[in-house]
Amino acid sequence: MTKTKISTTRYDVAEHLRNPEEMAAYLEACLEEAEGDAAFIAKALGDIARAKGMSQVARDAGLSRESLYKALSGERNPDFDTILKVIAALGLKLHAGAGRPRIKSSN
Repeated sequence: MTKTKISTTRYDVAEHLRNPEEMAAYLEACLEEAEGDAAFIAKALGDIARAKGMSQVARDAGLSRESLYKALSGERNPDFDTILKVIAALGLKLHAGAGRPRIKSSN
């Protein structure tokens, strides 16, 4: 029996976010899945920013490229002000809708 070697490559969602509609749909899906995890949302915004070009997004948001990378790394919770600047720089809008309140367990 011969063994076939399989080669894989790392999946990068930023390579598949080609237009504003896809970017908005991706962010919407991440907002639904985040369950209150701000770092998860920041990472999703980082994916979209990489798809658009970090340097341009940083300029449009009025941030340095380095601070944008740090804020959207998914390793920290950026200030809400930063999130709003990035969302505007990406050409996206933040929407709110009615939903059920989440109740945290006391465990």
